[in-house]
Amino acid sequence: MLPMDPRQLKKMMKKMGINITEMKADRVIIESGDKRYIFNEPEISIMEVKGQKTYQITGEPEIEIMINEEDVQLVAMKTGKSMEEAREALRKAKGDIAEAILSLSS
Repeated sequence: MLPMDPRQLKKMMKKMGINITEMKADRVIIESGDKRYIFNEPEISIMEVKGQKTYQITGEPEIEIMINEEDVQLVAMKTGKSMEEAREALRKAKGDIAEAILSLSS
């Protein structure tokens, strides 16, 4: 296939009913189960085909482990530490309850 001029490509896509636009955002956050993906200064493309929009996010995410409050309460209760100390121990242990309890107990 021959290389295509970007203008020709855009014109051809428009004929097929495909429209691509760019969107500016400071941050995009995706929460999935026990993880949070944070994209700072992402590049976002929106492709619209027949009324259906698809968002494409480009960038390198920071991945955070989401800490369950029940886990925080359990670690605090088992160790006699404050909720904040338990939460921090769980963050350091990447959500591993046993590791958090052991780290606060020693």
